[in-house]
Amino acid sequence: MLYNYLTSFSLVNQSSIVMVLITVVVFFSILLILGVIKSYKLKKENEKLNEMDTNMPDEDEQYKDFTEGHMYDNNE
Repeated sequence: MLYNYLTSFSLVNQSSIVMVLITVVVFFSILLILGVIKSYKLKKENEKLNEMDTNMPDEDEQYKDFTEGHMYDNNE
């Protein structure tokens, strides 16, 4: 009798608690999935950047003086 009385006047019933918990689980699941996708994309980008050729140009190339032109009044 007392149990029926308390459950009939409770502010939050069992179905609303379940709905709130389902909403929270879905929200955090979406955040987790988005985080995994972002991590995968960053890993692929990091591998791509590591494969790039980052060597400096050869030091053996002759220096070209670009100031020998009509714009610099250096017509020697």
